[in-house]
Amino acid sequence: MSVRRPSNTQLAEIASSLGMNLSPERLDRYQAVLQANFDAYDLLDAQADYLPAAPDARESGYTPTPEENRLGAWQCKTRIQGRPGGVLAGKTVAIKDNIAVAGLPMLNGSITLDGYRPEVDATVVSRLLDAGATIAGKAVCEALCFSGGSHTAASGPVHNPRRPGYSAGGSSSGSAALVAAGEVDLALGSDQGGSVRIPSAFCGVYGMKPTHGLVPYTGAMPIESTLDHLGPITANVRDNALMLEVVAGADGLDPRQLSAATAAPYSATLSLGIAGVKIGVVREGFGHANSELDVDREVRQACEVFSAQGAVVEEVSIPLHTLGPSIWLAIAAEGATQQMMKGNSHGFNWRGLYLSGMIEHHARWRERADDLPDTVKTTMILGEYFSRQYQGRYYGKAQNLGRQLRHAYDEALARYDLLLMPTLPIKATRLPAADAPLEDYLGRAFEMLGNTCGFDVSGHPAMSIPCAISDGLPIGLQLVGKHFGEGDIYRAAYAFEQNTDWKTR
Repeated sequence: MSVRRPSNTQLAEIASSLGMNLSPERLDRYQAVLQANFDAYDLLDAQADYLPAAPDARESGYTPTPEENRLGAWQCKTRIQGRPGGVLAGKTVAIKDNIAVAGLPMLNGSITLDGYRPEVDATVVSRLLDAGATIAGKAVCEALCFSGGSHTAASGPVHNPRRPGYSAGGSSSGSAALVAAGEVDLALGSDQGGSVRIPSAFCGVYGMKPTHGLVPYTGAMPIESTLDHLGPITANVRDNALMLEVVAGADGLDPRQLSAATAAPYSATLSLGIAGVKIGVVREGFGHANSELDVDREVRQACEVFSAQGAVVEEVSIPLHTLGPSIWLAIAAEGATQQMMKGNSHGFNWRGLYLSGMIEHHARWRERADDLPDTVKTTMILGEYFSRQYQGRYYGKAQNLGRQLRHAYDEALARYDLLLMPTLPIKATRLPAADAPLEDYLGRAFEMLGNTCGFDVSGHPAMSIPCAISDGLPIGLQLVGKHFGEGDIYRAAYAFEQNTDWKTR
């Protein structure tokens, strides 16, 4: 086969879109000199793609019946058995549907990937199977992972198992709901603005966003490379720590990873206790404009549990924390528009594993742009406006301020081992109606990000643990550690879990 050659009309249209005006004679000459380049693309087209080895044939998965999917949380169900005897043997896991599982459909909560079945497993999927876990299926996620609510997936809303009719949180909505409902032991989520921690807080489970780059993102659909994280969602701290041990570490294919990205024996140190551990309660993490009084109150009262175990708990002020959402917005809106949408998921200018099938399928969003959800449309319009109007100036400024934000957290973490605040300012909200006004639809998608998104920018590890229940709905407490300090977070989370019952507080 050969690549399609452009006509002179196509060349003229491309040149014009780049601000160039070429005469017919000049177009003829360009056409002639470009032929050797097209021949080079013919050679490229003739080569087989260079991908990791595909796994052996496996079940293709099936769409569960409504009776099997009462929460709307399963995208598909299957049973892929891991290696016998691994550390996760006997554990079932749901994979968020923006992560490739070879042979299973991958929709990423949207209409753009219809018909796409990856040829290979994401690195984290291979590692889970090697550790003995059994993949039970793909979990629904929000449309292109761009919502903190659970009402934007093309398949319909995901319900909170603690209270149907309420949000499960997003964008890892199905992952958290299935763990909270006891339908699986473990789940994988992704987090670019809080998407592991938000649903974990709403559903009352444990969700860890690791240090940026600790867990390889290879084989997952990106949003924005500087914000992309994958992490575990579980029903208890020990399983979370064990799961991170399995999936963490460099794979040589993800440019987000540094040489320091190595796993540690997190589960082996859980019982060391937290006597003498210094915890800074971040003043700016409380009292947001939309903070619920019971959320702030219960998180502050939960600090007493840490104090009772010998931790030193003090208030600390980090004024720049309040700027985190604005910094994040510019990076997320402009970066996601360029990489996830205009760059057809993967974008350009990095070395690693590209899933060309994902690129090809997602590029079709242009044919159905009117069918994209309003969360994605408004983000793209905002991102494209600022990219065109200011030529990327504010994206660059936000990335620079992101380093300042990181330094502000690092300065506090030089005095404290951990930082503490509510994961979210609110508890789970009602799912908006299908005909809800645009303001409500978008409000339920983005209203809860104030304490989570800044740590996607700074890359610090952050974990949501359930700390109380109010009006029948869980309240999440967020612990933040130094870069690659997941072990400190797990020790504190385990001490809390073992010394109180959040469901009765």
